Amino acid sequence: MNKARTVLSRICAAVLVALAVGCAMTQRTEELLSAAGFKSVPANTQAQQARLKALPANMITMVQRHGREYFVFPDTSQNVLYVGQKSQLQKYQALRGEQVRLAQDEMNNPMVSPEWDEWEPWTGPYWQ
Repeated sequence: MNKARTVLSRICAAVLVALAVGCAMTQRTEELLSAAGFKSVPANTQAQQARLKALPANMITMVQRHGREYFVFPDTSQNVLYVGQKSQLQKYQALRGEQVRLAQDEMNNPMVSPEWDEWEPWTGPYWQ
């Protein structure tokens, strides 16, 4: 029974870590796109809004316009399309990789603090 609890608690911890990283990245996507040089273009007309909503959510999509290659990211909540080219996409990918690395480093950083030694031992059926 203790093994089942240990396995279940490890699975839950892994899911929570994955959720935390995913949420942090989703919230920062627009900021990273802007920092990488993507331009935000408002969807002012009904046709633009329909096109914006037709794009895959939370994904950068390659599109062709006037014979040129662009990379677009829809932000339907703000009614904006982020538009960049290959160089902006590469910069975004580098920035995003750095953010993932920093988030992983923070989660893997053990908390070492002397005040935790002042606590009595943590014991009981859940701590074995």
